[in-house]
Amino acid sequence: MFYYNCNGYNFITITVIASRQVVILNPEYDKIVERLRDADVRLSHHRLAILRYLCENTVHPTADQIYSSLHESEPTLSKTTVYNNLNTFINAGILRLITIENNETRYDIDVEDHGHFRCDVCGKVYDFPFRIGDEDTEALEGYLIKDRNVYFTGICPGCRKKDPEK
Repeated sequence: MFYYNCNGYNFITITVIASRQVVILNPEYDKIVERLRDADVRLSHHRLAILRYLCENTVHPTADQIYSSLHESEPTLSKTTVYNNLNTFINAGILRLITIENNETRYDIDVEDHGHFRCDVCGKVYDFPFRIGDEDTEALEGYLIKDRNVYFTGICPGCRKKDPEK
């Protein structure tokens, strides 16, 4: 059994026979869906499939990764539908767009304050706890801040272990 957090809500993954994973969404999942309803977002089959994917795969996927992963089980899903739904989730406040490099846009279901580290070798993006306080933004007095991001790049411990000279 594996516990993880998605958008401030806890989820449980149970591994069953044949190494298949069944994700049991705890009652907090309903709160995420309720936030979508409160934002007058229609809960289509594709929209819920994308939301489940994001909650089950907290690896900061790209839109192409989401499409590729879901297309086999959702053959009527298009890339346009994925992009449109991701934008809908961002507008509803349940998804964060992260751009660590200019050519790569990723999506993060965790909208709470935290930082991101992208490994230059393996390309993985890792979360780390980080809180930007209001005192850090005193120089922006009078500005309307809509998003706060902290990004670091470098080499992760796993890649450094493989090549200690890095």
